[in-house]
Amino acid sequence: MLGRLNHVAIATKDAVKAAKIYGAAFGAVISEAVPLPEHGVTTVFATLPNTKIEFIEPLGEASPIAKFLERNPDGGIHHVCYEVVDIIASRDTLVKEGARVLGDGVPKIGAHGKPVLFLHPKDFSGALVEIEQA
Repeated sequence: MLGRLNHVAIATKDAVKAAKIYGAAFGAVISEAVPLPEHGVTTVFATLPNTKIEFIEPLGEASPIAKFLERNPDGGIHHVCYEVVDIIASRDTLVKEGARVLGDGVPKIGAHGKPVLFLHPKDFSGALVEIEQA
């Protein structure tokens, strides 16, 4: 059911600035900044040979990332994202096993234009987990 690690997301006050060091220091390919109003964030991706780093910054004061940055003013790892073959089947299996899906349980379109869901960190050893339709 669980596929490869798609990305690790790092919350920051300035996603473009944070991503630049990955380009300079590690030779990562840096994407343009993309606002995702439905998720309340702006994203910038640093693409590495084996995964991606997603830098996320708040898009407005109501952004869940704004609240994260209030608690963690220097930023930090926000979530990990894994690919799944069938997001609905994966959701149903996870719920059956006791995991909690955040929000209404209906996948939203994520930064890669694919359906995503977030899973409660208390069910995953304190880590916020995103699953993305592969």
